[in-house]
Amino acid sequence: MLEKQSRGVKQFNVLVNLLRDRQSFLEEIRLGIRLENKISSLFVSSSICFAIYGAIIGASHGWAQALSSAIKLPAFYLLTLIICFPTLFFFNVLFGSRSSIQQHFVVLLTSVSVISVLLFSFAPVTLFFLITTPDSYQFFKLLNVAIFGITGIFGVKFLYEGIQLLSQQDEVGKTTRTTILRFWLLLYAFVGMQLGWFFRPFFGAPDSKFELFRAVKGNFYLDIIAAISEILGFR
Repeated sequence: MLEKQSRGVKQFNVLVNLLRDRQSFLEEIRLGIRLENKISSLFVSSSICFAIYGAIIGASHGWAQALSSAIKLPAFYLLTLIICFPTLFFFNVLFGSRSSIQQHFVVLLTSVSVISVLLFSFAPVTLFFLITTPDSYQFFKLLNVAIFGITGIFGVKFLYEGIQLLSQQDEVGKTTRTTILRFWLLLYAFVGMQLGWFFRPFFGAPDSKFELFRAVKGNFYLDIIAAISEILGFR
């Protein structure tokens, strides 16, 4: 029992070390130090953070949606990473990167982990509004869209810095790889938004029965416009 607890503490310690001294953490990735340990620890700790936040946002519709969102939110972020990862890695290799596939994957996983822990830090705020505004579904949804956007920006910033650090050791093609990274970040954002729309619902609309997945129709942008219109009284 104590051994399992110690292992769990060590896994979260990797995430804490990432937050405390990200420059040293990224330098270890560049040098290839304990990459497998970093992958397993960050995967477990980020999944737990995502699951907790997913359960909170899903609780607005009941226990079934809470359980569903606790599973779908970690899966959503991991699948977005897996879908976009090959494009970044192979284009970087094509234009001179000598970093291994593990190094690239750990850097991407660190950015996802940063997003997860920032979402976890917003959990008390989200829970507060869930309790105090139980009938304001559109407000609660837009609040969380803003939170996801803010945490995503910081995660992308961390990813950009991490990939740039890996590129320092390979001067050939560095400018091209930087340009590719910028376009890839746009691809990552679009894939994430589309996958999130495909995975919905995460909140669950009021007065509707529980659905694991909803039929794919409309798009993310129209849904946000409709939510803003309803809050402003245009609908």
